Amino acid sequence: MVGEPVTARETVLARLRAALGPAAPALTEVPRDYRRDGVVDIERLVDRLTDYRAQVHRVAATAVADTIAGILPAAAIVVVPPGLPSAWLPSTVTVLPDDDLDNARIAAAAAVVTAAAVAIADTGTVVLDGSPDQGRRVLSLLPDRHVCVVRTAQVVADVPQALARLTPHRPLTWISGPSATSDIELDRVEGVHGPRTLHVILLP
Repeated sequence: MVGEPVTARETVLARLRAALGPAAPALTEVPRDYRRDGVVDIERLVDRLTDYRAQVHRVAATAVADTIAGILPAAAIVVVPPGLPSAWLPSTVTVLPDDDLDNARIAAAAAVVTAAAVAIADTGTVVLDGSPDQGRRVLSLLPDRHVCVVRTAQVVADVPQALARLTPHRPLTWISGPSATSDIELDRVEGVHGPRTLHVILLP
């Protein structure tokens, strides 16, 4: 009907206003003047990642393949997104490109290797945005081991700086260490809803 709210948000707000009556508060703008002047500290990123039980490898750009060969067992099946640089992959592993693989084949792989969109030093977080060198979100969720290559130029100081680099409508995956959860007694369990092991290869 004409005049009725057209979105779920408007419907909910209209019902709240009706319930509150004349005392309903006016909507206010949320301040967006976040601090954006943080200084990038690579050592802080490494410390945070290590604290989250990620394994950090600081290597030259030419040593990515050798580093991955040292991380993964020989002949390991490795899922990779379609746009991952082939020079990063050692000849010692079996590469399985994601051409719309089903979940069972992805989960059966020994590892996934991806690039990253941005990394946040303050929080020790790596963000993937579904670009060709990062692939579908499912790739970083099902294999038991995730190897992620991050360039120093992709590191920012804080979350506001990261958001300024990211496109909101892309499928963002925020990763702070291996997948982990804990029960009411705070017993940590890793690998519940993602990889139990995270390797971050940090390039200059």
